[in-house]
Amino acid sequence: MMQRMYPNQQILRSICRSMSSLPTYETLKLSQPKPHVTLVELNRSSKLNAMNKQLFDELKVCFEQLNTEKSCRAIVLTGSGKAFSTGIDVKYLSGVSVNELGEIDDVARKALHLRRMIQSIQASLRSVDKCEKPVIAAIHGHCIGGGVDLSACCDIRYSTRDTTFSIKEVDIGLAADIGTLQILPKSITNHSIFRELVYTSRTFNSDEAQQIGLIGRIFDTREAVLEAAISLASVIARKSPVAVQGSKINLNYARDHTVDDNFLFASAWNSSMLMTEDIIKGVMASAVSKDKSNKDAISEIKFEDI
Repeated sequence: MMQRMYPNQQILRSICRSMSSLPTYETLKLSQPKPHVTLVELNRSSKLNAMNKQLFDELKVCFEQLNTEKSCRAIVLTGSGKAFSTGIDVKYLSGVSVNELGEIDDVARKALHLRRMIQSIQASLRSVDKCEKPVIAAIHGHCIGGGVDLSACCDIRYSTRDTTFSIKEVDIGLAADIGTLQILPKSITNHSIFRELVYTSRTFNSDEAQQIGLIGRIFDTREAVLEAAISLASVIARKSPVAVQGSKINLNYARDHTVDDNFLFASAWNSSMLMTEDIIKGVMASAVSKDKSNKDAISEIKFEDI
């Protein structure tokens, strides 16, 4: 007798199937739980997914490739094991201080070296933000320091109810420089509490994270948040990739420009995008879906990859 497999079990089993069309990494694990959906897991669970140089380097390579990977239309980003990420690996920072800066005597040259290192890390996380495919963060356990920076670079953020957050940089004598202070202020809904969290580095829970607009939805378990994120990514992946990716490009442009600039950009963008065959498919499906028996017609359209 065949044993029934429940949704959570199906998702967890599908996670184990690696994508053959993508390279493998040491600090990341990739799989395809649904058609056109790529799951990217930070894979340093023994270190609570603390970020070292290799993870930063592989993250950049991974998301730059996913940006042009035809089999990928939506991405779920999560952490393996007990945490999303506890931030930058202290051992990595210590190595930079002792091994790299220790060999440089001149103060200005040390500053230039650090500047290049910071810009390299920024580029790694910005590769998530710049990826034209929507990225959904499924956060659980701990989301500390660089983990918050990484989540800031995602389009949509879900978390578990027991997730602990902290914008930790002030506690180690730094201003956050790889995402939190650069991207989140454009989307945070309560700047008073947000600044309190930045200046004090105190931990906060998922309810407070939702209150300030850091996360969108809260779930009880890691399995539930992952299931919801993958389900949402699957819905997005069934839409026109021309429309979805164009929407992300326009949203990111709008975040960083004036209203007048945004209208000019959108008019230039759609002057070519309006010629896509996806519009004809969508209009036809909308007409068909008015018949109750075909209410799912739009979601079943087969859009071509781009």
